[in-house]
Amino acid sequence: QVQLVESGGGLVQPGGSLRLSCATSGIIFSIYAMNWYRQAPGKQRELVAVITSGGITNYADSVKGRFTISRDNAENTVFLQMNSLKFEDTAVYYCYVYRGGTGYWGQGTQVTVSS
Repeated sequence: QVQLVESGGGLVQPGGSLRLSCATSGIIFSIYAMNWYRQAPGKQRELVAVITSGGITNYADSVKGRFTISRDNAENTVFLQMNSLKFEDTAVYYCYVYRGGTGYWGQGTQVTVSS
């Protein structure tokens, strides 16, 4: 049974930082690309960052230079370090993996950027 559990969200002021974690189970973590998505109120879910099994990363233009995705294969966990947060980064952040023809989502973690 595949499980993805996000944590680390919260309330932060503009310019602040947060580090999200996504702990996984039920998959051979090291062989899969891992993704972070987010969904703001009234908007479609969008891809924020992806890291391949080999550690290659890619980011949405809106977060380049501010967010960093990383993975710890020993801990079966993917991270999203978010710096210089802006109001528009407010969203629910989701971890996602595509495995065996099926996509799996975590339950999400709320990030709110507010003064």
